[in-house]
Amino acid sequence: TPGVLTETTAEMAVALTFAAARRVGESERFLRAGHYKGWLPTLFMGELLWRKTLGIVGAGRIGAAYARMMVEGHKMNVIYYDLYQSEYLEKFVADYASFLEEQGEPPVTCRRAETIEALFEAADVISIHTVLDESTHHLVNAQRLAGMKKNAVLVNTSRGPVIDEAALVEHCRQNPDFRAGLDVFEEEPALKPGLDELENVVIVPHIASATIWTRQGMATLAASNVAGLLSGFPVWNQADILPFLSSNPPEAAPSILNAEDLNLEIFSD
Repeated sequence: TPGVLTETTAEMAVALTFAAARRVGESERFLRAGHYKGWLPTLFMGELLWRKTLGIVGAGRIGAAYARMMVEGHKMNVIYYDLYQSEYLEKFVADYASFLEEQGEPPVTCRRAETIEALFEAADVISIHTVLDESTHHLVNAQRLAGMKKNAVLVNTSRGPVIDEAALVEHCRQNPDFRAGLDVFEEEPALKPGLDELENVVIVPHIASATIWTRQGMATLAASNVAGLLSGFPVWNQADILPFLSSNPPEAAPSILNAEDLNLEIFSD
């Protein structure tokens, strides 16, 4: 549902990133099981992500929003892999780098990777935001997992089959310092054998869009599509669909993505 998913999904990617890097799930289970006997200097040591390298696979709306959150909040340098150059993301990071320099702080950087292997080798955190098609099925496989840093963090809030889940299970078993945060799964709701036994993997049940505002917005837009078409309204042709969540929505169907294929009338001011 374009327009209401971007920040909500990006926030979940951020949550999974830090839950995995800082071992939140492991430590909570440890505490709830009654094992905590007092502070120890080496108890559940995780990874500091401040000014590390962030890898984005798919620099569209959600990928760019996630990158912005991590750049602004944690001063991470960005490397991204996408079929198209993201001038928006590159300009944002360049402008933010200039701001940091004006404050006497080191700048941040953003560059596009020539290959996905180059991104996997360089990044401390890798977040998947690509579409699922034949070219991205098992994009993250055993060979590419082996090319990542031993203590990397892998996050997926896009589509489950982008990752070879069985290969991920084996990689996490063999590399206990490697961490993953997953919102989606290859054959959901089923999990590949062993995934739910791994302490270095954070798993949540496909809830990246599960905020009250977003779910209400999704329902409102779906209902508005039906009402708009039944009323003979044209199809909205602007990126901003927030007017449909107001008390005085436009007389249009907000998000019919295949409107041209259906030969539907397009909205005009």
